Amino acid sequence: MKYSKINIATVALGLGLALAGCQKMDRPRLGDFPQDSNPPGGPLSFYAAFDGTSTDPLMNGVDSIRANFPQSNPLPSVAGVSGRALQGQDGKSIFYPSANDFKNCQSFTIAMWLKNPAQAGRTEFLFSLFDPTYSGWSYSAFFCLVENQTATRATMKFNLMDQWLEGDFNRPMFDGNWHHIAYAYDHTTSKMNYYFDGQLVTGLTPTQTDVRRGGAPRGAVDFSQAGRLVVGGWNKHAPGTNGPGDDWIRSFSGTIDQFRLYTKALNAAEVQALFTAKQ
Repeated sequence: MKYSKINIATVALGLGLALAGCQKMDRPRLGDFPQDSNPPGGPLSFYAAFDGTSTDPLMNGVDSIRANFPQSNPLPSVAGVSGRALQGQDGKSIFYPSANDFKNCQSFTIAMWLKNPAQAGRTEFLFSLFDPTYSGWSYSAFFCLVENQTATRATMKFNLMDQWLEGDFNRPMFDGNWHHIAYAYDHTTSKMNYYFDGQLVTGLTPTQTDVRRGGAPRGAVDFSQAGRLVVGGWNKHAPGTNGPGDDWIRSFSGTIDQFRLYTKALNAAEVQALFTAKQ
C-alpha cells in the first residue's frame, strides 16, 4: 500500500501535537510560597511560612497546605528565622477563614517561631481558634496569652475549651532572640506538653499540663464547630469576629514565623527536628 506525501505529513503533524499535549505546560503561578512535605491527609493541616515577597500581603500570609489565603493581613513582612516573617502590630492580627481540616483532630500540636523583647505590663495574645460553642465569654476553642514578661520568664496562659492551663514559663522567650515554641496535646494521656527551642519543658505543674473535663481526663478535643484562625492576636483583632473587647487585650507586638498546626501530638524527636531545621 502506498501513502501520499500529504498523508505522511498529516500523521507527523498529529504525532507532534499529541506529544506536545503530553508535556507539562507552564501554568500561572498561584504565589511564591513554600511547599511542605506532607502526604494528602497527613498530620500537617496548616502551614504558613510567611515567606512571600509579593506586594499583595495576602500572598505573603498564604497557608501552603490548602492554598488558604488570609481573609486579612495588615502585618508587614520582615526578615524571619528562615526567609521572611510577619511583624506584629498593636491592635492588628492576621486571620484566616478556617484552619483547613484541623477541626477534625483529637490530639494536636501548634508550633511557631517568635522573636520579641519583653513588654512589661502588657498582656499579649499569640493565637486563637474562633468557636461559637464558647459564646459565654471567649468564643474560642483555644487561645494563648502571655503576660508578666521579663527577659528570662513570663506567665503563660493557654485556654483550651474553656479550661485555663496557666503558670510560670521560666524560659527566655522574651529576650529579643528567635525562639521556637510548640504546644502538643495528646488525647490518649490528656496531657499538654510544652517545648522550648526543641526541648521538652519539665517541672511544670498539673495546672499547666493536665487537661480535664468535669474532673476527669479530657480525652479527645472537639473543634468541629471551629472557624476563623487568628495569628498574632485574639478575636478582638480580627474584624467581625465575636469575643471580648477589653482594653487589656493586646495583640502580639513581636515577630512571628513558621506557624504550623498538626492533627497529632508531635513527639520530642519531631519537635527537635523542626527546631534544628528552623521550620
